[in-house]
Amino acid sequence: MDKQPVSTNNQRRQAYESIVSSYYQDVYRYAFWLTRNANIAEDLVQETFMRAWRSFDSLQKSSAAKAWLFTILRRENARMYERYRPELVDITDASLAEDKGGEPDQFRDRQELHQAILGLESDYRDPLLLQVIGGFSGKEIASILDLNSNTVMTRLFRARSKLRDTLTSETPSDASTTQQESQ
Repeated sequence: MDKQPVSTNNQRRQAYESIVSSYYQDVYRYAFWLTRNANIAEDLVQETFMRAWRSFDSLQKSSAAKAWLFTILRRENARMYERYRPELVDITDASLAEDKGGEPDQFRDRQELHQAILGLESDYRDPLLLQVIGGFSGKEIASILDLNSNTVMTRLFRARSKLRDTLTSETPSDASTTQQESQ
């Protein structure tokens, strides 16, 4: 019996486990941000790591593992929504859970930021999330999204500009108050 395959399998498993332990939290954080649901994020992360194990031999450099995992995660998230069929719920039966954590102003600010980010077109939202949540550089984001580095940097700049405009724009009631004060 040849002992080489056992050693190779052990080395492969150890390398995989090292990558999982190094990047699990980052992958989960990104999955949670995408789904805003802990159970779905856990399922998504589990499927991501299963697919990563199956194609682990295709990973050529361990330094590219994080970007590789995020790419698998994004694709798995897209696959999940291709087959997702929402369950319709009667609004009278639904109840809203309150988030007791943090101050009300902080919760509102977080909600406004989250809504503003979700309101961005995916061309701007995806690179921004990969940079902010994933901690990737412009070059890494370009590789993940199959884009030119300059395109990624432009989209990041525009995403921040759009967020700034959205979050600092005056509401109609503020504008009318300002006009009345100036008269």
